[in-house]
Amino acid sequence: MTPGAGGERSLGRTSLRVSRLGLGLAAVGRPGYINLGRLHDLPTERTPAALAARTAALLEAAIAAGIRYVDAARSYGRAEEFLAAWLRERAPPRESLTIGSKWGYRYTAGWTVDAAVHEQKELSPARFGQQLAESRVLLGSWLNLYQIHSATAESGCLTDEKLLRLLVEHRRAGDYRAVGLTLTGPDGARALDLALAARVDGERVFEVVQATFNCLEPSLAKPLAAAHDAGLGVIAKEVFANGRLTDAEAAREPRLAALGAIARARGLGIDQLALAWVLQHPFVDCALSGAATTEQLASHVNARSVVLDDQSRAAIREVVEAPADYWARRAALHWN
Repeated sequence: MTPGAGGERSLGRTSLRVSRLGLGLAAVGRPGYINLGRLHDLPTERTPAALAARTAALLEAAIAAGIRYVDAARSYGRAEEFLAAWLRERAPPRESLTIGSKWGYRYTAGWTVDAAVHEQKELSPARFGQQLAESRVLLGSWLNLYQIHSATAESGCLTDEKLLRLLVEHRRAGDYRAVGLTLTGPDGARALDLALAARVDGERVFEVVQATFNCLEPSLAKPLAAAHDAGLGVIAKEVFANGRLTDAEAAREPRLAALGAIARARGLGIDQLALAWVLQHPFVDCALSGAATTEQLASHVNARSVVLDDQSRAAIREVVEAPADYWARRAALHWN
């Protein structure tokens, strides 16, 4: 087994315990998302009832596999609602799960796939207060980690003194146990620097960072390692590059052919190589599976024991993209 790939660990210097593999609910909380391959992953009728049932099945499979971190967001359609319903019905022991959610984006698609606008972003103190209240109505004391969704340096949220104070005050009040932020885009390192510097009354504001980190876009490796050394918990998201690092989608990209061949020779999927590569980095406390099916989740669970050989590492190095190219391609993905 890759060192540290299994088991549990503390999320940075917080008291929160996480498994190395976590479950993100972005793909199953709403009918439309930008992940590739969803036409085959989800039921033909993507009704709230159908996706609530799919969410419950994934949560059951996750807890059976020892996954103890679950990630949601206000903008993930009804993901928090589906998660809350499962928690009420299943009533898992409190110590068995750590739950994180995010605020900042408002879901605007009205449960359709072809909406003109699917999300509306606002990182203001007012939006924070509104969405925290909404998250707490659904998740209550299960809300352990609350994160700014896609914080950027340009947004100003990381230097907004009123907002930073609110984040800390609500942590002190026990509305959640830890404050985090998620990063997006090619300038994530600048946002991370601002997050590391943020203080209120000398108290660090941010304790956890969630960032895109995969073998196509590994540019944040050194900043994330430094942040982890400074005490922040690190969660890796978009580990499969929004579906690009799966067998079906990688077959459409000639530059990923060698990676696919190596995976097949080892009896693995590209997703398993991709996840194993992320988990080999000791600064990653938890890597998110965005599985939309229990079969995908089982593949990700099995990847925890994959050990990368020199040939696999060399093939992965060959597929790294320039950050600007990676993010331009991601921005062009369509909701489906």
